[in-house]
Amino acid sequence: MTFYRMKKFYAIALILGICLFACKRSSINFQSAQLTDYLQLQSGKYVIYRLDSLEFVNFGTQSTIVSYQAMDVIDTLITDNLGQPTWRVNRYLSDTTGTAPWAFNETYMITPTRNDIELVENNLRFIKLVLPIMNGFNWPGNSYIDTNVPIDTNGSVNNDPDLSYFANWNYVYDSVGDPYLTAGGLVSNSLIVNQTNQYYGDSTNPAAPSGVTYSQEVYGKGIGLIHKNLVHWEYQPPNIQDPVASYFGYGITLNMISHN
Repeated sequence: MTFYRMKKFYAIALILGICLFACKRSSINFQSAQLTDYLQLQSGKYVIYRLDSLEFVNFGTQSTIVSYQAMDVIDTLITDNLGQPTWRVNRYLSDTTGTAPWAFNETYMITPTRNDIELVENNLRFIKLVLPIMNGFNWPGNSYIDTNVPIDTNGSVNNDPDLSYFANWNYVYDSVGDPYLTAGGLVSNSLIVNQTNQYYGDSTNPAAPSGVTYSQEVYGKGIGLIHKNLVHWEYQPPNIQDPVASYFGYGITLNMISHN
């Protein structure tokens, strides 16, 4: 090998070595937080929220907000119907001042797996968090839900409400590690999960059908869910069969007040 070819060979080898080192170093430097860092999965841990529930009354002709304090308490570790270790969570409600006795409201389940955090509520399984935790990472969080099958809040199949509005949600991480202000104060490290933002029609035109489905959740590191905003409604204008315009749907907002 001539001197010139040897110099060229070593130059190429040096460049390749630098590239490989840089790539390896870059992959080593990126480390995602653990999913359970953004939860408190321990018996007795709780989060208290201000809960505002959007309801449509008088045959859907009027909307109202019903407010409570809600306390979600980690109960115990059980095994779900898939054989996975699962945390049972009980929700209790009080008045907005928190002075009325806490009344049991519902139970839901949180299942931490190797790659995601799943939540089962009203027999619907959601994929709430996944790895890696990084801005812009996205996943189909409602992929376990058969959006063609209607279901009621007791888990029995009927014709109302329709679950099709859960279709095609694309969960996306945003503002990972940033502070977030709640009703209970500033949480120094949080992440936002933008789940969906869909609409159809023109909500400013009372003569045309329209609808909105919006959902966002925020998790605080070492706490769990600290904010939730879910709104789904559909508007039907007056027609021959029903001469009065009406809304159908619901909304729920949770804003953390305190936690232990």
